[in-house]
Amino acid sequence: MKKRVVAMVLVGGRGTRLGDITKHTAKPAVSFGGKYKLIDFVLSNLTHASIDTVGIVTQYEPHALMQYIQRGSSWDLDLSDGGVHFLTPYTSHEGEKWQSGTAHAIQQHIHFVKSYRPEHVLILSGDHVYKMDYTKLIAHHEKNGADITVAVFKPTDDLSRYGVMSVNQEGAIIDFEEKPTQPKSNLASMGIYVFKTEILERILGDDCFEENDFGRDIIPKALRENYRVFSYFFEGYFRDVGTVESLFEANMDLIDHPEYLDIHNYDDLPIFTKTEDLPPHHNIASNAVKKSLISDGSLIMGKVERSIISSGVLIKSDAFIHNSIIYSNVKIGEHSELKNCIVLEGTVILPRTKLVFEQPTIIDNAFLWKMGDAK
Repeated sequence: MKKRVVAMVLVGGRGTRLGDITKHTAKPAVSFGGKYKLIDFVLSNLTHASIDTVGIVTQYEPHALMQYIQRGSSWDLDLSDGGVHFLTPYTSHEGEKWQSGTAHAIQQHIHFVKSYRPEHVLILSGDHVYKMDYTKLIAHHEKNGADITVAVFKPTDDLSRYGVMSVNQEGAIIDFEEKPTQPKSNLASMGIYVFKTEILERILGDDCFEENDFGRDIIPKALRENYRVFSYFFEGYFRDVGTVESLFEANMDLIDHPEYLDIHNYDDLPIFTKTEDLPPHHNIASNAVKKSLISDGSLIMGKVERSIISSGVLIKSDAFIHNSIIYSNVKIGEHSELKNCIVLEGTVILPRTKLVFEQPTIIDNAFLWKMGDAK
């Protein structure tokens, strides 16, 4: 069946700057806010926009992500005509199809796009934190008669992390530079693109194809060849959580600034997730939890301040957790103290352990064993 829009979600990157958090899983499968995974945001956005045909382009450690998404039923994407499709590297008569960049990854699976004959292709990353109404983005693209539309925002962090562009009064992009040392503008790419399908096929289908990335190669090429490339300005909250520090800060924003993502608003673009059948969390000590998010199945006997506690966590008596993120099924012993920690799933912290840091620090069993050996 012909579709108006097909979405391609890139989830293949290793996310090396997240260290051991992505040691055994793709970045979009990383836990966020105690209850969610990073991939929940883009899948929920797609559901709200009624974009029901989604290619998930995988490469690095895809098992946990595939197991989590499955057929997409948690996001109402389990359809017989469309739905979620996992697009993995493969071998053909031309050789192995390994991805060497974002554009190259889409080129490897352009046959999937063609099979639905869409008018437009929406290209997304699966590891960003934001709520966006994609219907407004598509309408903006069509209104301008654009060949390509790039979603843009004004970041508050280092512009050299992003693709930076200049636009004219109509919003057409007139200059684009990937990760510039001296930015000419304060408008940055969100890594969200809308292409007319025929334009995408043409740009990626060159016989002498050498381009790998949309930001570094494809958008500058489109400008050189005089395609109609427009910007779409996004004013909401957006975080590229590509580093330990940015992931930590985005989690803490849920506590300090709940209005940014407004996750408690179930009427306007709610975030869907895959939930488990767990009992309510139980806080035994009185007045011991302050300014924190506590997930189901957790048992808290100690003290928690400005922290995010995921499901199935056990915090024993007189333990003190502050400014920390605790992933699922962690056990924290009596009289322990944690500050500025990101404790990975299944970690066991022995009684009277002190883990106090100035900067966000990843803690797992291997870290604790090394710490024990050092003593």
